[in-house]
Amino acid sequence: MNEREKQLATEDMKTLLFKYSIPGIIGMLVNALYNIVDRIYVGKIPEVGAIALTGVGLTFPLSSIVMAFTLLVGVGTSARISILIGQNRHREAEKLLGTSLLLAMFFGASIALLSLFFLDPILYAFGASESTFPYAKGYASIILGFCIFNTCSFSLNHGIRGSGNPRRSATTQMIGAAINIILDPIFIFVFKMGVQGAAIATIIAQVASAIWVLSYFLGGKSNIKLRLENIRFNVEYTKKIFSIGMSPFFMQLFASAVSTVANNTLRIYGGDIAIGAMTVITSVNTLGFMPVIGMNQGLQPIIGYNYGARNYTRVKKAFTLGVTAATVITTVFFFVVQIFPNFIISLFNNDPKLMDIGTQGLRIYMLLSPLVAFQILSTNFYQSIGRATISLFLTLLRQVILLIPLYFILPRFWGLNGVWVATPIADTIAIVVTFMLILRTIRSLMNNEEKENMLETSSSEFKEGYANE
Repeated sequence: MNEREKQLATEDMKTLLFKYSIPGIIGMLVNALYNIVDRIYVGKIPEVGAIALTGVGLTFPLSSIVMAFTLLVGVGTSARISILIGQNRHREAEKLLGTSLLLAMFFGASIALLSLFFLDPILYAFGASESTFPYAKGYASIILGFCIFNTCSFSLNHGIRGSGNPRRSATTQMIGAAINIILDPIFIFVFKMGVQGAAIATIIAQVASAIWVLSYFLGGKSNIKLRLENIRFNVEYTKKIFSIGMSPFFMQLFASAVSTVANNTLRIYGGDIAIGAMTVITSVNTLGFMPVIGMNQGLQPIIGYNYGARNYTRVKKAFTLGVTAATVITTVFFFVVQIFPNFIISLFNNDPKLMDIGTQGLRIYMLLSPLVAFQILSTNFYQSIGRATISLFLTLLRQVILLIPLYFILPRFWGLNGVWVATPIADTIAIVVTFMLILRTIRSLMNNEEKENMLETSSSEFKEGYANE
């Protein structure tokens, strides 16, 4: 057991959660600026900022599809590596890592080829109009053409976290975001490249992140290595990766479907400017919940390792502490949004109509945000302990079973406000169901630990009695 594994098994939980989560929170906040900074700068382009912002926002379903495949590989890899290291099976963890790199490369190349070939009809299906299409295509064609670097860097960065080095993982995200933030205004305004400049800045940042991640697993600091002989397709490891990664994969994939339905509904009830408002709202939502995602990343190796080591008391303690901290964060976020919505919208664009629609939408959309942290961490909890089916169900419940039908039904009665209110209604139902499931699971784990402790005690007493005889 090396030093990192010893920390996961024995260190004070508050200290451990702080140590593992803070790098993830910082990294995810900075990483959120990848897309948000693009949108802020694009929204400030003279004369066309509002419509260009809408065009970039229309590419979100495509970005969600790319992210879905990175999470399919990355989250599955991270969770399995944590469990394998907890079981002291480092050689298998290395083989699984090699398979994950090959999968990330394959998905990145496949997405680039297929999406670029069908890009025009895809963008129109996502809600593009004649005025927004040129901006959406100019941005998406560049991002998609180089997405293999994105799939590789994000997927393997999850592996860094799963192997017990959250600080290095956060550094990867910070490097990419910092490069993007610096290059965005240069390409957009100095070189006058508009939305294409924002896309170029993003892909340069993604290339740098990919190089940084590979250098870690090829160097001497990682407790597992990326070896050439392990970079091969392995059916067994692929199944293990997919079994856990399938839940976040569908979460992102259905986020794309939800975004597509929302965009088309918004165009009917509010026009292109309403889609622009949703672009701002989803950007703010992303930024607000990045600390929760960062905490998820910190919790995953802690829960995964201790679950693999059958230390269920620490599993429960980590989850409970994480939910408490995340709920505090989202509650603060809720009050900021409700008090300063005009200021938040103005950071992206000052168009009066966009400000009016966006302010109203932002307040309604975020109504349940203090409690959503629990639902997010619960879904991650099931991923971390290898129960992908339950995690997938919780994902489908909110985004498919509830949210998509609500987008079709509610606007018929409440117009544009029906789009905004669909999210808190879906959140309420999903949170109630999640609470019932997680309560039963925690109780089951604690009962199992109690039984195992009783068996160990009985076995020890038997051996001691036998020795005395």
